[in-house]
This record gives sequence, structure tokens and C-alpha cells, in this order.
Amino acid sequence: MEPNQQRNEALWKIAEKRASFKKHLATYFIMNAFFWALWFISDDHETGRGAWPWPVWPMLGWGIGMAFHYFGAYHDDKITSTEKEYEKLRKENEGK
Repeated sequence: MEPNQQRNEALWKIAEKRASFKKHLATYFIMNAFFWALWFISDDHETGRGAWPWPVWPMLGWGIGMAFHYFGAYHDDKITSTEKEYEKLRKENEGK
């Protein structure tokens, strides 16, 4: 950023959320690959003991958290939604 440029704080917060999500996503993929490798190496696949391999459960739970993080980073634009709500209220009150 050039020295005389001021950063838009609202855009900066959105950028921080998106960067945080990308780091979280990378961690999710790395850890789940590790879980699957661990399961593959350590489990006795011949017995067919369980209907589901255990890494499915942390993937599912963590995946739900990832979905919330994604929507918070990419679809929860409070600035725009606040501006839209303000404009809606302003228009409603102009008629009174």
C-alpha cells in the first residue's frame, strides 16, 4: 500500500475474514488427509468392523464448522446489509 493511501477499514475486515477462512480450509484438508492416512495404516480393513471409517465423523463435524466460516467470510456482508436496511427504513419514513 502506498504511504498516502488510507485503507478502508470495512474492506480490511472482509479481507481478514477471507484470509482466515483460506488458512482454516488448508488446515482442514491437511488434517483430514492425515486422519485418513492414519485410519488406512492402522485399521484392519479385512474384518469390516464398522459401517463407516472413523475419519468420516471429524470430517463431517469440522465440515459443518467450515461451512459456517465460509458463509461468514463470503456471504455475511454486514456493511451492505446494514446499508440496504437503512435505505429501506429511510424510504419508509419519507412517506410519513
